[in-house]
Amino acid sequence: MPDDLFQEVEKLAEARHASRSEVFVTAVREYLEKQKSKKLLEDINAAHMVAETEEEAYARDKGKKRHRKTVLKERY
Repeated sequence: MPDDLFQEVEKLAEARHASRSEVFVTAVREYLEKQKSKKLLEDINAAHMVAETEEEAYARDKGKKRHRKTVLKERY
């Protein structure tokens, strides 16, 4: 580990009244959570890249029509 990074960890640990180990554990936990979030976002984006099937398009159109007939009609 570079000396300057080690010194920053030391200062952070002291400022938080924690051990270096606690600082490292927190950092690793945050990093892992960030990676999980990144993976989830990639999976969501990949799912949205898949072309809509005919059944999905039909269901979406039916939902829009129903919404117009019920919700929008009640408002106006």
